Amino acid sequence: MKVNLIAPGWSPKNIWGQIKFKFPPLSLTTLATFTPEDVEVVITDENVDEINFEDGADLVAITTMTPQANRAYQIADEFRRRKVKIILGGFHPSTMPEEALSHADAIVVGEGEGLWGRLIEDARNLRLKRVYRDRVPLDLSKLKPPRRDLIRGKSYLFTNTIQVTRGCPLRCEFCSVTSLFGRSYRTRPIQAVVDELMELKRESIFLFIVDDNLIGNKVYAERLFGAMEPLKFKWASHAPLHLVEDESLMKLISQSGCFALFVGFETLSRENLSLMGKPRNMKIPPRDAVKKFHDHGIGVLASFILGYDHDTKDSFKRILDFCNESRIDGAIFPILTPYPGTPLRKRLEREGRILTDDWDMYDMEHVTFRPMGMSVDELKEGYEWLNANFLSWTSILKRIFKVHRSIQIFGPMNIGFRSAWKRRNNPQPPLPFKHIRLHKHSRLGKDTRKF
Repeated sequence: MKVNLIAPGWSPKNIWGQIKFKFPPLSLTTLATFTPEDVEVVITDENVDEINFEDGADLVAITTMTPQANRAYQIADEFRRRKVKIILGGFHPSTMPEEALSHADAIVVGEGEGLWGRLIEDARNLRLKRVYRDRVPLDLSKLKPPRRDLIRGKSYLFTNTIQVTRGCPLRCEFCSVTSLFGRSYRTRPIQAVVDELMELKRESIFLFIVDDNLIGNKVYAERLFGAMEPLKFKWASHAPLHLVEDESLMKLISQSGCFALFVGFETLSRENLSLMGKPRNMKIPPRDAVKKFHDHGIGVLASFILGYDHDTKDSFKRILDFCNESRIDGAIFPILTPYPGTPLRKRLEREGRILTDDWDMYDMEHVTFRPMGMSVDELKEGYEWLNANFLSWTSILKRIFKVHRSIQIFGPMNIGFRSAWKRRNNPQPPLPFKHIRLHKHSRLGKDTRKF
């Protein structure tokens, strides 16, 4: 039996589709470890691979987030025309199961590792169920090291990615993490993490920890950072803004080798923070927070969500001025997006403010709802203006022209984002996104076919 695990690609019309530094799909390399040993497994990441529809797979499993949902359905439908069984899973099928079922033989709702072996056996014995739902969250002590051998040689920036926790104890209105993991916060045994890190160090001293909130359990975080310090990694991850309130934890995370953190500043408006469910951010002056991170040698990739109810046309310049004056290392500016399964989605539905369910537009670059403090066009124009100015050479040099250990990460990152933004505004894809280039081994040769 052969199984093909697929990650759909980003559209070239989106900045994430133009970013050159790609990271491997850890969810798929992890799922591969739960596949029975007598089953052949391949991983196809459309961000770096072409899809071979004639590869002889008996079962194709596609993981998808909402902005790739339509693409996932196109891929699924093309395989199903070839009589290949399709499994859909990930954030979007978990929150939109009925929709996903119209493109699949079965779907996985929630986490898949705990039930994957059973699903494979059902497929072998021609008794697939329509819905698989593991009602007990995976015990992370049973998590196995990912099958990184399946992605070796592909054009990723590097493959040293690891997960040590799952879930987040915070209750942000806009976040889809709890729709998949619930509000539980689970941790891997420290020794298992260290063992995996020792193997990763053979490849590189650079590391990305993919966790959504690395400090959700302070006691665990302290033990983790203590265990990582002697390994001498240079690593990055995600953490909430209130990390800066804990000086001892800041010191530990810095000493463990952290060079960069993705931090959700989210907004400069106290009213928006309250609406988001992030009152703790109100206690921390944003500029002071940036300074504290920098004082500990940690660069900041900040996220500011655009279009919350108390944003106005003035918000864009205010954010740009803050980023430049605080010399923030990097930032992204997603347009507020009401993803299925989130409290935000439910609120905007109640208020009659959802404008479209075209999932291609749920890429954080399109306006999919009716804003309160500005028009749809003003929000879109503000997004374009803010990104263009933040990624200008003037802003980049003002922000990162300093002696700081994180420059080795944020120098290339800013240049990479600038280049991707320029390509995104002048895309020259080999084909329109909704065409699929068939693999050279296809019976149809190199022709294209629209789904």
